[in-house]
Amino acid sequence: MSADPVLPEPFYRGKVRDLYAIDDARMLIVASDRISAFDVVFPEPIPEKGRLLNSISGMWFRALRNTPLPGELGFGDQMITDDCRQFPEPFGNREEFCNRSALVRRAQRVDFECVVRGYLAGSGWKDYQATGAVCGHALPAGLRQAERLPEPIFTPATKADIGQHDENVSIERMEAALGADLARKLERISLALYSFAAEKMRRAGILLCDTKFEFGLLDGQVLLIDEALTPDSSRYWDAASYEIGRSPPGYDKQYIRDYVEQLGWNKAPPAPSLPPAVVQKTLALYREIELRVRSALSDLL
Repeated sequence: MSADPVLPEPFYRGKVRDLYAIDDARMLIVASDRISAFDVVFPEPIPEKGRLLNSISGMWFRALRNTPLPGELGFGDQMITDDCRQFPEPFGNREEFCNRSALVRRAQRVDFECVVRGYLAGSGWKDYQATGAVCGHALPAGLRQAERLPEPIFTPATKADIGQHDENVSIERMEAALGADLARKLERISLALYSFAAEKMRRAGILLCDTKFEFGLLDGQVLLIDEALTPDSSRYWDAASYEIGRSPPGYDKQYIRDYVEQLGWNKAPPAPSLPPAVVQKTLALYREIELRVRSALSDLL
């Protein structure tokens, strides 16, 4: 019996994903079980997390292809397949890549995170308390924590390297870097994607508080890349326990953020250890939101 082919090293290892080069046109994105918060990776992985994230992203990519949105807004996505039986060698049908990887087209990454906020939470809530605005968007006075915004707002952020923090920036700064046409197109796409996803999840009893999208360019076309609407890139709340005036529990890594903030951690490396109970609770949340997304998108899959 011949041994499996030798695997190359990833050409990029991010906080939670590894990228492997296939050729000039394709690469493999592997979702690991690593977890990060405040841009720091924790020593303990969350078992199954990579599989669950890959599943959620794949469902959203497939669902979006079955709507008019891509054609109307002039964008595509980078995914070729997440079926490991179709991966090229030496990655094809190998256990360590199956169900947690996607073969994708390589694109020139746009170095901004396209964040959309539908509710007042997280850094947006802190910004509002201090300034009455969120990332430059003036909001009505008297809003409370977790309150739904009059309409979703687009609040881009810079892409940070490992160990550095993303920086919220104005749309004007994004325009200066990318050009007004591209920046405004990404804004329109992001807002439309958020509204579509928020409505789908609302029908499944989940509120999409906020999310971030990443985009790339290939042959002049805008592509949705990386992940889509996972609990690592989105804040999901259970509508049944939602209450204005307090931060609702979510199906994302906010549970870990809350835990480590109680420890008094300074949010600088190294990250504190996560007890087994915290790891298992986080895994249960990821499993539950994967099921809820599957239910919400059942008519499009």
